[in-house]
Amino acid sequence: MTGPVVTGPVVNGPTANEPVVNGRGRAPRSGEVSVRVLLADDEAIVRAGVRAILTSDEGIEVVAEAADGRAAVELARRHRPEVALLDIRMPGMDGLAAADELRSAVPETSVVMLTTFGEDAYLERAWELGVAGFLLKASDPRELIAGVRAVAAGGAALSPRIARRLMTRLREAGSTRVRGAGERVGRLTEREREVLAMLGTGLSNAEIGRRLHLVEGTVKTHVSAILAQLGVRNRVQAAIVAYEAGLLTGADLA
Repeated sequence: MTGPVVTGPVVNGPTANEPVVNGRGRAPRSGEVSVRVLLADDEAIVRAGVRAILTSDEGIEVVAEAADGRAAVELARRHRPEVALLDIRMPGMDGLAAADELRSAVPETSVVMLTTFGEDAYLERAWELGVAGFLLKASDPRELIAGVRAVAAGGAALSPRIARRLMTRLREAGSTRVRGAGERVGRLTEREREVLAMLGTGLSNAEIGRRLHLVEGTVKTHVSAILAQLGVRNRVQAAIVAYEAGLLTGADLA
């Protein structure tokens, strides 16, 4: 494992290498319901650093912490958090196994994997499990906050650096999920491709609706149809397909 996450003041506004997320680091509105987060990492100093960053945002509450995947699953069952931040590598049950179990045990909890460089071998498996995001432990504090908020709002959190490494990994592995991405995207209607491109940059349904002048319910219907036609589980997987099909460029993920 690497050292603790980068700590520092949390300020609003985008940075040069922000993750693909919506709700980027904004301050909570008065009376806004907190985002409840479960944090799991086997290193106490990492948990302390991430907790300090997240709770500096008044709209985020860390409701439980765990040092292994098994404890994380049990705590998620008990607390039903909106977001679970899981370290990929932990003793006993690792983050991947925990994410797999959470998918059926607590489906309302969205999983974001905390990772470091050098863990590329785990990324494809996490992607196949349908996690809602990947964030680097050494991310700017604003990226962690923005990523958690994005996922809680139904969006995705995908660090640009991880996105590029993941897509490289998938291409090298010859994943059947990304082969023929252009053909799959070509089956979508023009409106669905517009929605997919915006979804791929991390926008929420509400944000897509505002940009396309559609009601949120209509966007939700489009998103459900897109995921079904692409054969993917969630928005992160859809973003990868959109990138492979040429709807997104490196600039969209930077």
